[in-house]
Amino acid sequence: MRNEITLDAVDREILFHLRRDGRLTNVELAKRVGLTPPPCLRRVKRLEEAGVIAGYRAVVDPQAIGRGLEVFVAVEIYAQDRKSFEEFEATVASYEEVIEFRRMYGRPDYFIRVAVADHAAYEAFLTGRLSCLPAVLRLESHMTMKEIETDR
Repeated sequence: MRNEITLDAVDREILFHLRRDGRLTNVELAKRVGLTPPPCLRRVKRLEEAGVIAGYRAVVDPQAIGRGLEVFVAVEIYAQDRKSFEEFEATVASYEEVIEFRRMYGRPDYFIRVAVADHAAYEAFLTGRLSCLPAVLRLESHMTMKEIETDR
């Protein structure tokens, strides 16, 4: 069982700023949250050690790498046994087009977020790879009309 950490308003403010820009220097972060650098760094280290901050990563512009079309795919599968689930998951997780993959409770069994260059590339992925998997019962594609920015 994991120990829960209590977050105060300053911790939440630190997380808010780091979500927006994980490359902030400690000095800049401290200024933004109203602390001096040493206590700010201690708080960040505590959040990292507690697992609240799980890591830092680059946000890549999909358009810049030829992956401007994102599609959410709802997948239902025939399989009911563990081995089939595991094989399906391992295969789908290995596809470079798959950027997010979740097993769901209820229906559908999975949501997959796919990033490809365009509609033709998505059709090739769907018909040439995903729909060919033996466990697949039903696929439903959902394309984004508009992405709405959040404060997270």
